[in-house]
Amino acid sequence: MLRKFVLDNGLRVLFFPMKNTEAITSLFLVKTGSKYETKELSGISHLLEHLIFRGTKNYPKPTSISQALDEVGGFYNAFTDKEVLGIIFKTSSENFNLALRILAEMVSSPLLNKEELIKEKRVVIEEINMREDDPQILILDLWETLLYGDQPAGRQVIGSRETVNNISQKDLFNYSKDFFVAKGSVLIIAGDIKEDVEKIIKKNFSSLSDKKRIEKKAVKEDQQEPKIFLRFKETDQTHLCLGVRTFNAFSDKKYALSLIASLLGGMMSSRLFVEIREKRGLAYYVRTSCEHYTDTGYLVTHAGLNNTKVFEAIEIICKEYKKLKTKKVTKKELDKAKENLRGHLKLGLETSDSFASFFGLQELLGQEVLTPQQQWQKIAKITPNDILKVAKEIFKSDKLNLALIGPHKEGIDKFQKLLKV
Repeated sequence: MLRKFVLDNGLRVLFFPMKNTEAITSLFLVKTGSKYETKELSGISHLLEHLIFRGTKNYPKPTSISQALDEVGGFYNAFTDKEVLGIIFKTSSENFNLALRILAEMVSSPLLNKEELIKEKRVVIEEINMREDDPQILILDLWETLLYGDQPAGRQVIGSRETVNNISQKDLFNYSKDFFVAKGSVLIIAGDIKEDVEKIIKKNFSSLSDKKRIEKKAVKEDQQEPKIFLRFKETDQTHLCLGVRTFNAFSDKKYALSLIASLLGGMMSSRLFVEIREKRGLAYYVRTSCEHYTDTGYLVTHAGLNNTKVFEAIEIICKEYKKLKTKKVTKKELDKAKENLRGHLKLGLETSDSFASFFGLQELLGQEVLTPQQQWQKIAKITPNDILKVAKEIFKSDKLNLALIGPHKEGIDKFQKLLKV
């Protein structure tokens, strides 16, 4: 059973004891990310994520942390997104104290050494180069830039070469002090919990700053016509994102939207997979997904296509979008999509780290913390009428957005004519 307590400094702690495992996951989530950054400091959250592994007060060498965790066979990683930075450790339960001690130092007393900063900037620049060389990844970044433009939500999490190179040691210290605070963080423990968790956590995390957390600026959205972004690149395949703005993480419509995404491109037997790949062989990959942030959301179809068949594929995607808002889905097809999501919920929560992420992200972002069973109950209630209603609300010609990378010199007008639902 999930339990929660709050330290005096405001740090929220969730812990979830699990049977039939000898592992224990410690996940620390911070409410920061690219949406919290200024234009000049774009990419600082991600750079900070790298630097905190490169030395702390009691683990001062660049390899001290990795060596300590490698010696006990631990798994360790970190990630940064638009609204969250996370650090995750997974060890045997007997090494739980070690993991928590290191984790606490990383967020409360990172050294952020100047020499390591110089080296890590080079690493991040290579990461930027890698992403730009991979259009399948890059198109997703350009898609969000198309949606949100020149505001934090539209900037890449990783930053740019210019902004990363300009971030100073002082910038990192100030940023860590502003955002690595108890009131803006959540610690999740899941797995083979045997010890007095509350006592151990208080010992390690009570010194974390209790200052008020910084809020991000609200995202501005105002779309009156279809939007298109084209990037010319000599590629053997065209990569595109075509979709619409939808609902934030607090909207109950997200459950119907998840089913719409599943119906369209969430399965190998979904409508777009069958029409684009199975029947016509136009693409290797085609998938539809939805994203829900605290103040924005979207549904997008992401595909890698034969360069000569792009216009045909765009017409098919728009046709399937239109079909969902004009013709009610059958109960049989909807039930298949529901069971698909139900299966994903079960399969996605087999390990302690997956449980930690599932509950922790809900808590961090201020959502109602629901169990997998409670989420399934909301999905199970969705009717064909609900799908039709939401589809009518989101699929409108003037709300379509298309981002594309490929060897196309055609003007935007030619693509504009296809964007009709």
